[in-house]
Amino acid sequence: MRRTIIASLLVGIAVPAGAQDAKSPTQAQVATQQDHKQMMDALGIKSLRSGANGMNRNAANAANYDESKVRTFTLPDPLVCKDGTKVTSAELWWNKRRPEIVEDFEREVYGRVPKDTPKVNWEVVEKKEEKVGDIAAITRRLVGHVDNSSHPEIKVDIQLTLTTPANAHGPVPVMMEFGFSFGPRPGGAPGKAATKGAGADAKSATKGAPPGFGFGGQGPTWQQQVLAKGWGYAIIVPNSIQADNGAGLTKGIIGLCNKGQPRKPEDWGSLRAWAWGASRALDYFETEPTVDAKQVGIEGLSRYGKAALVTMAFDQRFAIGFIGSSGEGGAKLHRRNFGELVENLTSSGEYHWMAGNFLKYGGPQTPDDLPVDAHELIALCAPRPTFISYGASSGPGAEGQWVDQRGSFQAAVAAGPVYKLLGKKDLGTSDFPEVETGIVAGELAFRQHRGGHTTGPNWPTFLMFADRYIKTSEAKREK
Repeated sequence: MRRTIIASLLVGIAVPAGAQDAKSPTQAQVATQQDHKQMMDALGIKSLRSGANGMNRNAANAANYDESKVRTFTLPDPLVCKDGTKVTSAELWWNKRRPEIVEDFEREVYGRVPKDTPKVNWEVVEKKEEKVGDIAAITRRLVGHVDNSSHPEIKVDIQLTLTTPANAHGPVPVMMEFGFSFGPRPGGAPGKAATKGAGADAKSATKGAPPGFGFGGQGPTWQQQVLAKGWGYAIIVPNSIQADNGAGLTKGIIGLCNKGQPRKPEDWGSLRAWAWGASRALDYFETEPTVDAKQVGIEGLSRYGKAALVTMAFDQRFAIGFIGSSGEGGAKLHRRNFGELVENLTSSGEYHWMAGNFLKYGGPQTPDDLPVDAHELIALCAPRPTFISYGASSGPGAEGQWVDQRGSFQAAVAAGPVYKLLGKKDLGTSDFPEVETGIVAGELAFRQHRGGHTTGPNWPTFLMFADRYIKTSEAKREK
């Protein structure tokens, strides 16, 4: 099923180390290296361990894809407070343990959002009636102008589209995806509408990507499937919020809040910035009569799957999450030495996603020293329904093992006790399921498909899962 998964390709897939062709560094790459070095100096780090190489099986740092070589590790208990108190009630979770976990993630992993972020003024720049497949719809193209009066040199305009059924009788639920630009591209190349696929761009964009980063399937797009249910959909553009590289950390919303200065070790990274932008879009939805703002979900793939999970974890207003192939830095356990590693995230290619403090765990400290792990990020989504999606690790059109499907499933299992504490159902099993076997009976769900690096083939299963929680106004009246 082709879909806007190509969006992540247009800004680059996080591919295994060694996948990029050797070229002379660009100005942005030089600036990224300088910023990376500056953060290392601020932390007193002399060197970092090499990340896993997913392209060369003979490399000294070749990625581990052998379960027998996965080391033993112990996960932090999400239901034991720092002072040793066991969490046995929802009250203790909400008032004590959950704030502890949030603090650890903010300080050490994703960074802190400034207390006084600028206001966002949303402007509808275009409204049109159109057909999405054979469904009549109304699409609004919006720009969120971020107040830059504190530092006019940096301008941030968040790009967002919202499409709702033309025949809706009242506000509708909305699924929002981290997508790509509807405006001009750098260098004057024409942009593509956020509601369209990238077409032929896919072939060039996937050149050099590791085996398994494939796409396939036919049928209605995810947008058509959502509209057919009477829901709306939205697409927010991450790069209009914050650049996807280290050179951009003195620009975008992070740079605006820092008045163009480099980050401090506890400052937010791009993942948290993208999540902040999604929350500002939800602010707008709360004022938009066509949207049921209490029934807005978030979806993303790859690095945007990480962002979707971070969004769900930190903003409890989002009703449901569809987390696509998020891997390391998302649903994958940091402590598990399989596929991509913490050390890949601390390299100059990916460190900008995280807080500066995260670099410590790829250098003088190890993943075992992290005060939290991915199961606790998933636990922060509780009790809301969260669907973790992956492509198969092997077979025709597989996604490959770099993203560590099994390690993400294990994280979801370990998050289960928090869901159960809050009166919800966990996965119901600790046995890793076969491909195309959906674990969807509880508020935590997991499924692998055979379509490669995309959420496309899992949309029908996700929507079936979501039906238990998300209802149109018509469905509510019938009930």
